[in-house]
Amino acid sequence: MKRTHKLAILGLGHVGSAVLARAVAMHLAPEIVCIDTKPGVAHGEALDMMHAMSTDLEAGINVYSGTWADLKDTDVIICAAGPSIQAGVSHERLSLARENTRVMKEIMAEVVKYTTDAVFIMITNPLDVMVHLAATKFGYPEGRLFGTGTTLETMRFKYIVGKHYHVNPSDVQGYMLGEHGNSGFPAWSLLHIGGIPIDQLDKYFDHDGPLDYAAVGHEVVETAYDVLESKGWTNTGIASGACRLARAVFNDEHIVTPVSMPFHGEYGITDVSLSLPSMIGKDGVEKRLAVPLTDAEVGLLKKSAASVQEVLRDNKII
Repeated sequence: MKRTHKLAILGLGHVGSAVLARAVAMHLAPEIVCIDTKPGVAHGEALDMMHAMSTDLEAGINVYSGTWADLKDTDVIICAAGPSIQAGVSHERLSLARENTRVMKEIMAEVVKYTTDAVFIMITNPLDVMVHLAATKFGYPEGRLFGTGTTLETMRFKYIVGKHYHVNPSDVQGYMLGEHGNSGFPAWSLLHIGGIPIDQLDKYFDHDGPLDYAAVGHEVVETAYDVLESKGWTNTGIASGACRLARAVFNDEHIVTPVSMPFHGEYGITDVSLSLPSMIGKDGVEKRLAVPLTDAEVGLLKKSAASVQEVLRDNKII
């Protein structure tokens, strides 16, 4: 008999608990194990969610707290462990690198004792630094470990552009690339809506004025901090993005979306992990797309790489 899908969530703080709620709402997997360095937190989140199974909204999903050993037969791991950016302090994800480098080394040492087969989706910040550490230092198979990367920035980008042209954001085709952070950038040359390229959008869609490229790029980055300072943390958007990636793995969907993985010479870049459009299926990243970019966009990608590489060097990862 074929075993049903199993999801593990590492870290049940604001982000991990949002991942759990979204995963259950999506009926993402019939078995979900919650693991946290504070076992009581994982137990409480799992028990609270199981109480919700008394309704007929989420019935039939087994949510429980577990240990590292429960990873041995897991299909997908979503990692949200480690401290996050706090409201009222530095808005630089890279500032978390030193502490979360230690945390991630401890986590990965435990994970690989039990599996290198599960597709591992990283959320922990600084995302690209954590991905590069986990993907290159622990023997995980190429493509099976990747980060959400600029998935969330891309969601925000599509929302902003869609609002400008009064269209559904899901019909906006475009990407934020590079770092999950301040040096991420919109790849304007790839943007289209309904097959209509960026230089013709004003002819086909309602709008209240010209699209200010610089302002949109700035808004995509800054809107994260608007959420952070308003509610104290960000969790709903990234939880939805991570669960969407997990669903693509479970269902072998071959969706194309930007995620973070080590570069192997694309655009002349090595020794760093950043986001490029990638095909996601049952084995994780099944194809990495070095999409055609303008010279200016390649320059921004290299600038993003340099920013992340500085932190990788400071933490002796490269």
